[in-house]
This record gives sequence, structure tokens and C-alpha cells, in this order.
Amino acid sequence: MDQSLIRNFSIIAHIDHGKTTLTDRLLEMTGTVKGQVADRLLDSHPIERERGITIKLAPVTMSYQLPSINNQLSTINYQLNLIDTPGHVDFSYEVERSLAASEAAILLVDATQGVQAQTVAHATMALAMGLRLLPVINKIDLDSANIEQTTTELISFFGFKREEISRISARTGQGVEELLVRLVREVKPPAGRHEGPLRALVFNSVYDAHLGLIIFVRVVDGALVTGARLKLLRSGINVEPREIGIFSPQRQERTELTTGQVGYVATGLKNVAKVSVGDTLTSSKFRTENSKNDVGEDIESLPGYREPQPTVFADFYPGEEQTFEELKQAVERLKLTDAALTTQTIHSSILGSGLRLGFLGLFHIEITRERLAKDLGMATVVTNPTVEYQVTTTRGEIVVVHNANELPQASEIALIKEPMTKVTMLTPQKFVGLVMEMAQYRRGVYQTTEYVGNRVRLVYLVPLVELISGFFNALKSVSAGFATLSYLVTGTQRVDVVKLDILLNQVVVEPLSRIVVRERVEMTGRKLVETIKELMPRQQFAVPIQAAVGGQIVARETKPAVRKDVTAKLYGGDQTRKDKLLKKQKKGKKRLARFGKVSLSEEVLTKLATVS
Repeated sequence: MDQSLIRNFSIIAHIDHGKTTLTDRLLEMTGTVKGQVADRLLDSHPIERERGITIKLAPVTMSYQLPSINNQLSTINYQLNLIDTPGHVDFSYEVERSLAASEAAILLVDATQGVQAQTVAHATMALAMGLRLLPVINKIDLDSANIEQTTTELISFFGFKREEISRISARTGQGVEELLVRLVREVKPPAGRHEGPLRALVFNSVYDAHLGLIIFVRVVDGALVTGARLKLLRSGINVEPREIGIFSPQRQERTELTTGQVGYVATGLKNVAKVSVGDTLTSSKFRTENSKNDVGEDIESLPGYREPQPTVFADFYPGEEQTFEELKQAVERLKLTDAALTTQTIHSSILGSGLRLGFLGLFHIEITRERLAKDLGMATVVTNPTVEYQVTTTRGEIVVVHNANELPQASEIALIKEPMTKVTMLTPQKFVGLVMEMAQYRRGVYQTTEYVGNRVRLVYLVPLVELISGFFNALKSVSAGFATLSYLVTGTQRVDVVKLDILLNQVVVEPLSRIVVRERVEMTGRKLVETIKELMPRQQFAVPIQAAVGGQIVARETKPAVRKDVTAKLYGGDQTRKDKLLKKQKKGKKRLARFGKVSLSEEVLTKLATVS
């Protein structure tokens, strides 16, 4: 393939701004798909179609003919490689790697909603990587479209010129043909040495039962040829590909992928953990940075690689009718298509054996839970998400803690650090006061304010634990649903937290313990005991429900006992007989309260263990 005729691009857009609909129109207009086809062609997973979002990246190669600039009677056939990207902030690393495989990006903005915080974050990333941005306003056919306001925001946020901004309707196809022409005319062909040694960027992977791990690659230098022995530089894994080819949009086998092209390599590998997004694929005949044995030219890894680090953790336990082994096998199967997932075996005195899974964010947890249920038939009990605390002991040791029961004794703790995030929020001006008040209540530290049209961009430093504990819902609540946010994990900061224990009938129930900021201990304890009182069924005796820190009770409620009417069989007669029976009942319940144990069903325990 002539390198000068290749155009590689991505699409940056917020959720529901029409990214996948635009992709469908591009596929239709380039003749990649014929006739009436199902919408959301690149969303290969049912959950993606159901939720209307993209989770896994799916590249596609399109052919597009344009008249030659020098000779209008002749046409030139261009190859357009689109790398569709996730629209959710949890998958920002995947977006970054797809941008690294591109020379340009379409910045797609919904005319009815305007520029969103997440769009700004990803567009800024693209500009920092040197990509050409093509600003596009979508949904101009809708009555609620505010084209002028959206144009003003694009100019204010990114400095575009008015004439640079395309206006389209991905649904009807209006303006999409002109956008295709812009892609060809304004985007530079990929750079790279065709005659040099092979270097290909791995930007995604999927698992196939027959072909093993299939990696998606962009050839940066050299050529990828069928039958060549390959090597992944970061992991050092040797690969003998079973098949190479392109997506159009389904897999089409090819004998060669040349410099600038985007395609796939079926590796035959059965362990997805051995291949990481951002790794460099090369020919094993060339010497790599870390190898002294091979002969040939030195090969350097492509820049920008980093291991995806989980930031949020949740404990998964098998449902009532399933076992831990079934859960373990289901998660292992899931990891074949989700390399970012980390696992650790844990045990709870109430819920039994389970797995602590590490995620990229809250949405990642939701998707994983849905896939376990719908794809693998695995019902699960999932506890509240937590973050990773760094505890420095008085002996100078650093201990990583995920929940309250892992905390050392208070006397052994020198300091505790929690992960922090830089949160950018975009909100209409009339909600600024409420948004700032909410952010401050969530322990946010104010950074900057910027006014753009009738909206305001606020930047705060917010603890990650606050972000995953209802921050987004609170933001939507105080802004009537109009505010959006993006975030970036920035590091750690010292925090004063304590272990809040929950006691039922004087006995600590470990799964209900919490790590709580000291200043909120009383408020959190009160909310917890009130919630537990509401959820817990009555026992044969009154049950004290207490929240305690280091033995000091900070909140208490009492669940009344189930009371049998012991005087029902008496008809009139002496009152002393009734009093005697009531006194006997009271004495028995007192003895039960002293020696009895609280009996809770698995359903109630599950609710209590997962209560916020």
C-alpha cells in the first residue's frame, strides 16, 4: 500500500454525542458496508449496543476515492483507517493508545449539549501528542441544536477558527461527505521508514477461542509479513502469527501490512496477561534493547507505554447457588478480554471466599458485573468500591490497605496517604455556587475557574474515595443534570482516617467496618446504624446496633425484639397473672440478649455488606 495514500484517524467524543453513529455513516458512504445494516457496527459486544457506548476499541479500514487534484478525470483510492475509541473516562488509557496510532482526530460535539469536560480532556491529550484536530458539530438537524453556542465554545476552549468547524448530522448523513474530503485533504499521511525494521504499536487485544489472543496493531516502521517470527519487546514473548489482516469491518486476512497500515495479528497465545496495550511488536531477527543474543539492528520500543494501573477495588463473592471455584473460573475467562482487570483471593467471615478485583473506575466495575452475569451466567455479591491507602507504620514500613480490616492498630500507624484526583467540571453559570459547595463538602480543594460562554469550568483536587462515593450523582443533582466532569489520578496526599466498627449485640461484624475521615465519624456512624436498623429483621431479643472507633461508641440504635403476646390466652381474671407472664417473658429476653447471637440471612448480610 502506498504510504502517501493512508490516513489514520480517531474520533473523540463524549458519551451519546454520536460517535458510533458517525462511524456507521462513514462505513456506508465509503462502501465498506452495503445496503441497510444494523447500527453500531463497531460495537461488537451486546452490552455496548444495550448501553449505547463503546467499551472495547474496534479499528476499521475503509477505501475512499477522490478525484486527483491535478487531473479531475482520474481518481485516487485512499485508505482510511478509523480507530474507534471508548467514550467513558474510565478508559482514558485506551483512548490515549488509539490516539498514538493516529495522525488526526475528529473532535465531535453534540450541538444540543455543547462541549463536555471529558471531551476537553481527551482533545487536550490529542493536541499534546501533536495530532491534527478536525472540529465537528453533530446533530444539527435537531430542533434543540444550539449551533452558534457550540461554535463559540469550540473557539473559546481550543482556539479554532470559525471556518474550520464542520457541521453535520451523522443520523441523516448531512455534511458527512464533506468531512470525508477534509480527512483526505487536511490529514497528513503516516510517517515511518518502510525499509526499516518492523515496529508496530499494540493498541488493543481481543480473545478468540480458535485463534487465541488477537492483537490490534498500527505498523509504525517496516512491514508485517505472513510467516515472520515476531517478538513483543516489553514482555519478551515470541509470537508465531497464525493470521494477519485488516478489519473492514470484519476480519479480512492479508499477506502483508505495510508502514502506516492498521490491522490485526492472531498470535495463538492463550494468556492475555502476557500482552499489554502500548507494547511494541517487532521481528525476532532484530536485536532488542534487552537482548544480547540476537543479531541485527537495535530496536527501540515505541514511546508512551505504561501498565494500566487499577485505581478502584471491589470484592466479588459468588451468589447463593454458585461456588467460589465457579466465580474464579468465570473471572479468568473474563480476563482473556480485559487485561486491565487484576485479581486477589480474599476471605470474609460472613460472605466466605471471594476475589478482590482491581478496576480502572466505577463504570469498569459495572461493566464487569454485567458481563459476568450476562455472558457467563455468574451471579455475584459485590461490596462497596474502595481505594488503595498507603499506611506508613511506626517502624517505617509501608503497607497497602484496601479495607478497614487490613488497617494496623492505631498505635502502630505513623501516617496514612490516600489517592488524589484532579477533577475538571463544566457547569452552567447558574449552578456554580451549588457545584462549588458540593465539591468543598466532598473535601475538594479549589484550583481554578474559567468562564466560557454561559458555562464555567471548575478545577478541584478531590480524594479518589470521594469521587467513587457518589460524587458524580451529587454533581448531577446540584446542576439539574447539566454538569459533566473528567478526572485524572494525580498522586497521594496525607489524610486523617480511622477505622469505624459496627457492633451487633456487642459483637464486631467485620464486613461492616469502614475507613472514615475522622471529622465525619459521628455523621457516618449515625447514618450506618440507622440504615442497619431499617434493613435488619427483628430478633427474639432487642439488638443494640453501635458504631465505634477504638472502643468509643459514636452512634447507637436499638432494634426492638419480636414480641409474642403471652397474655393472649388469658381471659379476664387477676392482673397479677398477666404481670407474672410479662415479667417471665422479659427475663427470658434479657437472658437471650446476654447469650444469644444475632441471626441474619444471607440476603440481609449482603445488603449490609454493600450499604454505602
